[in-house]
Amino acid sequence: MKKIIKALAVGFGLGNSPVMPGTVGTLLGLPLAWGIMQLPSIWCQIGTCLILTVVAIPICGKAEKIIGGKDPGCIVADEYLTLPIVVIGFFAGAPLWVLVSGFILHRIFDITKPPPIKQLQDIHGGFGIVIDDFLAALIALGLNHLIYALLTNGG
Repeated sequence: MKKIIKALAVGFGLGNSPVMPGTVGTLLGLPLAWGIMQLPSIWCQIGTCLILTVVAIPICGKAEKIIGGKDPGCIVADEYLTLPIVVIGFFAGAPLWVLVSGFILHRIFDITKPPPIKQLQDIHGGFGIVIDDFLAALIALGLNHLIYALLTNGG
């Protein structure tokens, strides 16, 4: 079971990337996010994203204990399982760039950790590992919709 938890947590090895492991690991979230866009309603999207986020908490918490240290950089399940949040409200037929912009925005907010994200770094365990990515995804979601509105409706 430990091997399965660790494999999920490190994104099947992507989190072991010597260069930008968080960003490389987040790539696993792109097919998940695309799948979210195929769901028939916003409520299905929200429910699925909440399930993915809740699933990330014990995976990250158990992996932290297996690997050792606080929030090891190789753990990327928090990134790739919260990434789909950035496309909630976008559906099949939406431009592909909303997926790309959501990815970029998610990474920017996860890396830079502007307030209040930075203050969440003191929370321990799986919840502490995931909550900053969850909040980064929510901020990215809001900006993704703003960018979409500005580019498609002229403001």
